[in-house]
Amino acid sequence: MNGILCIDKPQGFTSHDVVAKCRGILGTRKIGHGGTLDPMATGVLPLFVGRATKACDILPVQDKHYTAEFELGVTTDTQDTTGNVLSRGGVNCEIAQIEEVIRKFIGEGKQVPPMYSAVQVGGQRLYDLARQGIEVEREPRAVIFHSIAILGWDADKNICTIAVHCSKGAYIRTLCHDIGRMLGCGAALSALRRTAACGFALADCITLEQAQGFKNGGALEPRLLPVEAVFSAYPKLKLNARQTKLFTDGVRLSLRRLGISGTPPADYRVFDNNGGFIGIAAPKPDTDDLIIKKWFGVK
Repeated sequence: MNGILCIDKPQGFTSHDVVAKCRGILGTRKIGHGGTLDPMATGVLPLFVGRATKACDILPVQDKHYTAEFELGVTTDTQDTTGNVLSRGGVNCEIAQIEEVIRKFIGEGKQVPPMYSAVQVGGQRLYDLARQGIEVEREPRAVIFHSIAILGWDADKNICTIAVHCSKGAYIRTLCHDIGRMLGCGAALSALRRTAACGFALADCITLEQAQGFKNGGALEPRLLPVEAVFSAYPKLKLNARQTKLFTDGVRLSLRRLGISGTPPADYRVFDNNGGFIGIAAPKPDTDDLIIKKWFGVK
């Protein structure tokens, strides 16, 4: 099988657990995923199957969308409510204050990765060090929060619900922790659902149970999205039979002879003369050549 299978990740599973489960369901080990989710989180987890795994390192859309809940007045060692409580206290803030603080995080900024994360420092995963009770200095990383909007505020339970649109690499539990720190009362993430990733939404997803059911009924392969779906924003370029043969043999094609004039786009979705997706190609700088960037076809 080749293509993209979007799974609605269940709570309690790691992203690797989902990959392992789907390796059994699909009968292949060649599966990658489009962005790690913590075990407590649910939602959109695109799986790249077979030749589609080649797309994982060149995904054009890497922003993520989340719905998150956080509890004010508590801090934990993991920055979410699954961790050990470090402090608990009163909360004395209004919704207007929360909104004011949240606005300060919108835009480009820096974020210190949490100790309980897969980031490597000195060749070791931070979560391995954290489990040994070791805390190390972490370099702040550039992140972008395109938007953060309050969806709800329960003053009795001190629970705030937000919708977040952010760049790849942003930690939502760290965002919630930092909001609580800035409010002076602390905060911990209590629920997280990813609503979009890699250009796919919850409507594109199926559950693990549904995937198993489709497989049992011989109807799983049609559920896989073609790998070119993730590159839908790129212009389409269809080759004729001769051009297909040349390109498949590794010959660079002339942009001018392909009918491309002016300043070409950065990348193209290239299809062969039968309409089959070949891969992603890009103009070579300062030349008239179109070169393959990532090959997805069968040679």
